[in-house]
Amino acid sequence: MEKNKLVQANEKIAEAVTEGYKKIEDGVVGGYKKIEEGVVGGFNKMTEKIVETFQPAEETGSKIASCVTEGYKKIEDGVVGGYKKIEEGVVEGFNKVSDKFVEKLFAREGETVEDAKKRLSGDKKEEDK
Repeated sequence: MEKNKLVQANEKIAEAVTEGYKKIEDGVVGGYKKIEEGVVGGFNKMTEKIVETFQPAEETGSKIASCVTEGYKKIEDGVVGGYKKIEEGVVEGFNKVSDKFVEKLFAREGETVEDAKKRLSGDKKEEDK
């Protein structure tokens, strides 16, 4: 027995949504791994430099401060980079899911997703040209 078009459309939407969420998950996991690597790497380097520079107190203080600052900068870079990657993954996943919904539910036959979005948003500028 042949599936009706609504069931087929629902299956395609479910597939697109699942794919989108998988990409979001991959982006989030990748982002957190990058954050973890940045934090661990920063602390490991900071610890190594502190051990290397263990000298008389006067010199040691400024070297420790320099190492700590450098370590925190690396941590900051790892965290910011990780969050940017997460943000990009989430936005990309959402846009793909959104495009599939527009394509399957709102686009007219032969109409591109971009044209359907313009039509749905009421953007008459492009239609007037």
